[in-house]
Parts: sequence; C-alpha cells; structure tokens
Amino acid sequence: MDLVELAEKTTTNVTDIKLQPASLDIWEKKYQLKTKDGQPVDEDIEATYARISAALAAVEETKPKQKKWQKAFHWALQNGAIPAGRIVSNAGALQHKPATSTINCTVSGTIVDSMDDILGKVHESGLTLKAGCGIGYEFSTLRPRGAYVAGAGAYTSGPLSFMDVYDKMCFTVSSAGGRRGAQMATFDVSHPDVLDFIRAKREDGRLRQFNLSLLITADFVEAVKNDADWHLVFPVREQELREDQATLEDLIADKQIIWRDFPDKTGKILNDQEQVACRIYKTLPARRIWDAIMASTYDYAEPGFVLIDKVNEMNNNWFCETIRATNPCGEQPLPPYGACLLGSVNLTKFVRNPFTDEAVFDWDSYNEVVSIFTRMLDNVVEINGLPLPEQRQEIARKRRHGMGFLGLGSTMTMLGIAYGSPRAIEFTEKVACEMSLTGWKASLELAKEKGPAPIMNEMFTLTPHMLRLRPELVDAGYQVGDQLPGRVLHAKYSRYMQQIASIDADLVNELAEYGGRFTHHSSIAPTGTISLSLANNASNGIEPSFSHHYSRNVIREGKKSKEKVEVFSYELLAYRELINPKAMPFSTEPDEQLPDYFVSADDITPKQHVDIQAAAQKWIDSSISKTANVPTDFDYEDFKDIYLYAYEQGLKGCTTFRFNPAAFSGVLVKEKDLESTTYQFTLEDGSQVEVKGNEQIEYDGEIHSAANLFDALKEGYYGKF
Repeated sequence: MDLVELAEKTTTNVTDIKLQPASLDIWEKKYQLKTKDGQPVDEDIEATYARISAALAAVEETKPKQKKWQKAFHWALQNGAIPAGRIVSNAGALQHKPATSTINCTVSGTIVDSMDDILGKVHESGLTLKAGCGIGYEFSTLRPRGAYVAGAGAYTSGPLSFMDVYDKMCFTVSSAGGRRGAQMATFDVSHPDVLDFIRAKREDGRLRQFNLSLLITADFVEAVKNDADWHLVFPVREQELREDQATLEDLIADKQIIWRDFPDKTGKILNDQEQVACRIYKTLPARRIWDAIMASTYDYAEPGFVLIDKVNEMNNNWFCETIRATNPCGEQPLPPYGACLLGSVNLTKFVRNPFTDEAVFDWDSYNEVVSIFTRMLDNVVEINGLPLPEQRQEIARKRRHGMGFLGLGSTMTMLGIAYGSPRAIEFTEKVACEMSLTGWKASLELAKEKGPAPIMNEMFTLTPHMLRLRPELVDAGYQVGDQLPGRVLHAKYSRYMQQIASIDADLVNELAEYGGRFTHHSSIAPTGTISLSLANNASNGIEPSFSHHYSRNVIREGKKSKEKVEVFSYELLAYRELINPKAMPFSTEPDEQLPDYFVSADDITPKQHVDIQAAAQKWIDSSISKTANVPTDFDYEDFKDIYLYAYEQGLKGCTTFRFNPAAFSGVLVKEKDLESTTYQFTLEDGSQVEVKGNEQIEYDGEIHSAANLFDALKEGYYGKF
C-alpha cells in the first residue's frame, strides 16, 4: 500500500488523547533534546520524531533513499513505533551529546577469576554506563568466599564483596541523560555462595544499583520437585590439586567431582565434552534453597530467575554463543560483550471503534508499522555509539535487535477483553506471532537489499558439543569436523526458527539460502518512561495497567528522594473522552462506573500473568520483561509455587512484585497503600514521629512524600539512617 494511502487509512477512527501532565513532564526531562545550557532543541514531540527519523534515515546509501525512508520513519513514529529511550534521547544528538549511545542493553565480557580482570571489567562497565547503556554481568565465575588464593597467600572475600565494588561504581558514574545507572547481576544456583546472593538485599542500601537474578537449571527444578539434594560446586584447578596433594582421580573416586558447563575455561580441567571439573563444596536439600528464593522474593521482590537452560536451548545463535547474563531488566539474554537495541510498538494506535461492540484491531496497519520499524531499528546499528570495541564488533557481526510492544493491557481494555482471560491469551499470541512473521520477512528483504548479518556467511565447524545439542544434524548425515554456514545453522537448526517454519516454511528456506539481516528480532521490554511519556501512560510492555489512577515514583536529577507523580491509565483517559465526556479528564475522584473489563494488575492472578507471558514467549526470540504483581496481603502459600508454574509453562524467566513498605516503596504505588502504611522517623532530639506514607514532609530544603523520604534515608541517599 502507498505510504500516503496508508497514512489516511491509519488515522481513521484514531483519537489522539491529550497528553497528561506527567507524560509531557517525562518527555521534557528525559527525551527532549536540549543544549548544554538547557535551551530546547526539540520544540515539541513532533520535533523529536523529526530528529529521530532524520538520524536513522541518514544511514541509507543514497539521497533518494534517505528522503523516502525519513518520511516513512516519521510516519511510523506518529503511528505507534516507539524506539527505546537511548534512541529517543541520543539519535541525532551528537552535536550536544557526542559521547552517548543509542543502545539500551549490554552485557559485560566474562569476568575471569583474577584481580586484574575483575578491576578491568569495572573500568569497562564504567565507560558503558557513562555512555548511557545498561549492563549485565555474571558473578558466579568468581571463587566462593573463603577460598584460598595462592598468589595472594590469603582467602578471598567472595563474589558479593566484588559486586559491592561494581555497585558503588555505578552509583558514582551516573548514566548519561540524567538517569541512574542500570545493572543486572546473574548468579548460578549451584555456586557455593548462592544463599548469600539470595539474601544480599536484606541489608539496607546494599546492591541497590543492581537487579538480581538466579541462573536456574532444569536439573535444579527437578531436584526441588523430587525433594532431592543439590550440590554446590566450583571448578577445581590443577594448582589446587597440587597444593592439596590430591589427584583428580582421587576426588572422582571419593565422589567429590561433578562435570559441568562453565563459561570461563581458563586454567580449568576439561573432559572431551569441554565440561569443567567442579569440586563439591557442600550439599543441601534443593527445597531449602528454593524456600530461601521464595521468601526473599516475597519480601524483597528479588531475586528473579532466569531459566538458563531454556534461554540457551532457544537461542537463535545456539551454534556460536553461550549465554550467562542478561540486560538489567532481563528481556535481553546476551553473550559476552553482547549489545542490543530496543523498540516497542504502541498497540493502542491500532484499535478502531474502542469501547464499542464494533471495536477491532487493525492488523494491516500494525504489520505495516512493524515492517518499517524493523528497517528503522536495523539502521540504529550503524550509529550505535558503543564505547568498547568488543561491543561494537559484537553488534556489527550479529545486528540483533529487540522489537516488542507496549500497551497490551490498555489495548485489551479498549477492545473489551479482560486481561488474563482466554480471549486475552489468544490475542497476545496473535500480536506476537504477527510481529515475528512480519519482522522476519523484513529481515529477508533487507538481507537481499543490503546483505545479511556477517555471521550468516561465516563457516562453522561442527563439534561434539554442537552435535549433542542438535542430534538432528547427525540424523541429516553430518559429523564432527563438517562445516556449515551460519545462515543454515540459524534458520534450519535453531529451535525458534523451526517454530517459524511450522507456519511459513518457504520463508525459513529463503533465510537459510540468503541469511537474515539480523540474528534476533523481538524482545518485550518494560517500557516504563517510554509508555508514560510518548504513549500517554499506555500500559507498560506486556503488562496490564498497574491501576487506572496511581502514583509513579520518578527519579529526578539532583534530588535524593524519588518524586511522587500522579498518573492516569491511557484507557481511562480515552474512556472519559470517547464514552463519558462529562467526567473531567484528570479527576482523581471519578464518579463513573467503569465496565468489568477495566481490570488492573491486582485483579490478575499470578498464574494468569504467567499464561499471558507464555503466549507471547512462543513467538519472541529473545525474552520478556514481565512482573507478576500481587497485593501486599497475598497469601505466601499461594505465592510460593508461581515460579514452578512458570517453569512448567516453558518461560525463560519470571519476576514477581509485592508491595512491601518495610522493604521499599516501589516505582508504582497506589494511594490506598500509602495511606494505610505508617512510617516512623526519629528526630535529632531523639523523639519519634509517625506519619502516613502519602503525607508531605519538608526535609533538607525539599518536599518529599513520607514514603519516599523514608526510603531515601534507609537506602543511604542522605548518609546512614
């Protein structure tokens, strides 16, 4: 369809709801380009769109193509394509922010168990955070607390003490664009210090610049289900054996050794499958570790977990990378030095006749936006601005990006679908499937026009490990030492592309012949401030709306406590404008009776959250950042098995959140929760005062909500509490 014709079609029945004050405020604070002295370069949001579309079209090879695609990109931005925050902030901004990146997601190189490498990775991560990128690390490559370090003649303090160093570095190096740094720490469930990792955030102010996730394996989950024991292990080195005057054969005979895959093989003892010899430090009931995870998650919302077996099994690049870490929100599992750019499609833009019996979703317009957006995101690779050469090489070689969607919950409400219902599950799967098929068709066309990702034309020698992972290669007559191009191993032998072949075999056959423009296309991010600003608070990512009127705690540059901002769900604003115009748009005391399908996060059971995630995950080739919100008074016995349910549904990871005022205030907060929570402050004279969480307090020359001030004091932003 011609671009002009499509633009006319897409705007039919679309009502642009006036942006709420909080949305405009976030755009002005985070995404509006300004000079160094604070003067606006982007006069309005349309100017932001023009800046982005011009910057991304400029990488096209001819002037006519640049002109054509600048118009197409601008149209897509107006009709639901929303690049991730680093692109919105930094694309076309080199004159004012020359040292920033358009990439949201990175993962550190593997941290080798040596002081030189640990501190070297601190340096690299500091540069990455300074450029505005989030970063993830695996810390279970570091030897456990109390292990002897021969060169130092001392015993190590363990991986968590080194995590503290990274935490302080991140706190000190504020990310570009006025936001605090974002980090993820992953940790293997079989590491001897795993219980310390699980409980790490119980200490006030510790590791607050990190999200924490455990790397969970299928073997561990099965041990939990069967009430079996679980070994806590770490690689043994030849040097250790000499110091202990032991042999590997002795340890094997004494059943003190198990063989495991391990990311750092330097100086390790390997078998013919390239597995590492690991010494058993201790053995615990698997259920004991599981209960510690569940208790910590219930009280502190962490750690989440990453089903690392499933991540690697479903990885499109299974033949050339092993994943052990993710970006800060978990939607991008990445290899060492991996980097990924993100973007989301605002689904509310495609609802026609909302809140009526004739409400429909415009699939044609949706797919057109996805197709143009795919090219737009692919162009970001050329202007990535990543600070490390290893990061730039990685993204150039594989060109992975992560397109997702936002506003799923808001869109369902506008269509009259209750989030979590069978209709909702069906709709979610179709949204993800259509995005996937359209994206991979665009990948093929881009590869024919511009060439595939370099990895597609590289030749890979089959190893015993690869044949063990993909026995169908043996069935096809291949053997160790044979070579295949990356495009064949990607299209024909990745588990995800095999699913695509089940509905479009011709597409996958062509991808095996030509190669794709990129190795990964989709990922669903949390989209917090992007949803709030450019999407007028459409629901985050794959989530339902948290509530239809609530408060959001926003980080302000230069302010020590978070600022409480009132927000309204997009669907509530749309309903008031289209169905109930008598209601004031931003009234905090609505008198209207909303339909039953106006559900919010607390109305959804944890299992329904998982079911929606599972429906999308089938067609998402990276991962999904999703949080199962549960009320403060949700029963622990009902809560604790949700991760097992997620495992059974085949998810790559799972995160839960329960508002716990004793631990933290959270980002999204309901007024009723604040009003029902009392905080106690001790004054300089030793007297104590008690105030409700939603009361305003003046402290240190600023006005704070009691809940946010208590949190800032407790976490050490004003020094020790």
